[in-house]
Amino acid sequence: MNVTIYDVAREANVSMATVSRVVNGNPNVKPTTRKKVLEAIERLGYRPNAVARGLASKKTTTVGVIIPDISNIFYAELARGIEDIATMYKYNIILSNSDQNKEKEMHLLNTMLGKQVDGIVFMGEHITEEHVDEFERSPVPIVLAASFDEQLATPSVNIDYEQAAYDAVKALADKGHTRIGFVTGPNAAAAVNYKKMQGYQRALQETGLSFDEAIVAEGDYTYDSGMEAFEKMWEGADRPSAVFVASDEMALGVIHAAQDRGFHIPNDLEIIGFDNTRLALMVRPQLTTVVQPMYDIGAVAMRLLTKYMNKETVADHTVLLPHRIQFRNSTK
Repeated sequence: MNVTIYDVAREANVSMATVSRVVNGNPNVKPTTRKKVLEAIERLGYRPNAVARGLASKKTTTVGVIIPDISNIFYAELARGIEDIATMYKYNIILSNSDQNKEKEMHLLNTMLGKQVDGIVFMGEHITEEHVDEFERSPVPIVLAASFDEQLATPSVNIDYEQAAYDAVKALADKGHTRIGFVTGPNAAAAVNYKKMQGYQRALQETGLSFDEAIVAEGDYTYDSGMEAFEKMWEGADRPSAVFVASDEMALGVIHAAQDRGFHIPNDLEIIGFDNTRLALMVRPQLTTVVQPMYDIGAVAMRLLTKYMNKETVADHTVLLPHRIQFRNSTK
């Protein structure tokens, strides 16, 4: 049987109110009484009931985190940033994987709310109007991390994806490349993918280069889709001499597919990835990539959520963190 606060009170010969004050760290308890209660808790193996405490305080000190793919190194790093800040502010995390499936995202959202979480950090590939409607109906605050809706109606933490893509493609154009391919993420309508495409096209336009769908391929952020994207680009006669890839994992697929065909990276093909995950250092040659501060995005998103949960003043609910390009050996 579970040990209750009543059992501890009886063991220590004090009131349940006194046990509650000790458990909750209330300083208004005599040292001798506190010692007696703590000894009783130790003997009986008592663990406070978080659900019961939540019902009493109307707070569960629990935060829901919904991510698209727990196996993806990018989201794992984001989750670590969220977890560290949650721990600092004494919140527990319930982590769920949505498999980038809209129906599952909605189900998980309602499941989290049913568990009486105090707030939610949400990451999704495509934030639709239906998502925003659900967010607005939520009784607890929701913050988006590495995701945003087109109207910026929901608090979010990101980088400037359009500018980051522009910077990467412009760097390749400045090296003299006139055929620059692009491996984008799934669902061109998704806000992050759309912004990256805008940056790609703006860089081409400003450097006098033409847009060619033949050297644009869609992947799903996986290694295999990067390999397939390379093969698609190489079907045509007028092939790219450089490729900008929307994620590091896909960029590794592009590199290996090119090497399998006998191409030298970067002499025959220069490649820039996106995210600066640990994968960028695990491939040879090491990958030049856009540095997206994944850990910081997660940490800042969680800190922003704590402000909303504690009803603190928030100056700006749309946060953009800085980015840069880390040049390595996949470019000259």
